[in-house]
Amino acid sequence: MIKALVCLAQGFEETEAIVPIDILRRSKMDVVVAGVDSKKITSSHGVIVSCDIEISDADEVYDVIVLPGGMPGSTNLSNSFEVIRRVINTNQKGYVCALCAAPAVVLANTGILDGKKATCYPSMEKVAPSINFTHETRCVVDGNIITGQGPGVAEEFALTIVEQVLGQDAMKEIKKSFIAR
Repeated sequence: MIKALVCLAQGFEETEAIVPIDILRRSKMDVVVAGVDSKKITSSHGVIVSCDIEISDADEVYDVIVLPGGMPGSTNLSNSFEVIRRVINTNQKGYVCALCAAPAVVLANTGILDGKKATCYPSMEKVAPSINFTHETRCVVDGNIITGQGPGVAEEFALTIVEQVLGQDAMKEIKKSFIAR
């Protein structure tokens, strides 16, 4: 079974977290939601989410790691040694997926976007001027890196993860059951 880790930090964007969690679980991935410094994490709009575990209790490597954006959530993810270590470890063998502000704020500092195509929330590209972000498509896949532009892309982003990890048939099945566009 594919193991996925979704990392949440205080101030995360709820749509970018909950939609991928739901779609990845529907696809039968073993999804673990880990909170940075707590199992109770408050979103940027005041929604409190109860995580499965704290990030310090998470395995070191996953098949997929998902980093929802939002501010200050992305900054809080970036400041977590536990998150960054798991991103770097997972990048060796698995898929690293980030949405909205997270590609610029979290991933750019790890070096894993160097020489890669990626996208992010349009106003966030100034945070990482060395990365050549594109805004031609809402989701970008470059090897094992999957990035998306923002909250309105959460469904497409999650379906892209399913397609890349489990294949097009699995993605189409989830898309149909979800009544996605």
